[in-house]
Amino acid sequence: MTEAMSRARSAAELGHGAPAIEVEVVIEVPKGSFLKRGSSGHIDFVSPLPCPYNYGAVPTHLGLEGDLLDALVLGPRLRFGTRLRLRAWGAVTLTDRGLFDDKLICCADAPSERQIENVLRFFCFYARCKAVLNLWRCRPGRNASEGWCDAAVAMARARPLRGGAPGPVIPF
Repeated sequence: MTEAMSRARSAAELGHGAPAIEVEVVIEVPKGSFLKRGSSGHIDFVSPLPCPYNYGAVPTHLGLEGDLLDALVLGPRLRFGTRLRLRAWGAVTLTDRGLFDDKLICCADAPSERQIENVLRFFCFYARCKAVLNLWRCRPGRNASEGWCDAAVAMARARPLRGGAPGPVIPF
């Protein structure tokens, strides 16, 4: 297990009992999809690997990178555009090209330790892949998975959306 995974795992264990926050999520990338869509609904890119989780956004908040706050939904595949309210039990903080980008981890019931470990493992892998992609695109900056934090911490870092979503500060 890497040092980042160890830090993330101990943080997840400490935060496992933290209260969940109810949020609305709109699914942008269904579990198993190869199409990566942004908050505008347009296809950003076609992935060589299927998305292992339902991936979406909280339409009422902006993340630190200036795009809608990301949310990962555990459970069965959901259709593109599905809107649902569920609980965010924590978040994974990803650094993408030097910008912090929280990902709320949502599901109906508290995730198991194994689910949390799988999510953390995925984001460690994802950060490495994103670093290669950014290098290929000549987009500098650090890429890393910073580990688990409470959902309340991620929500406190996000800004309530006023008007339409402006999109990310830098292109992804």
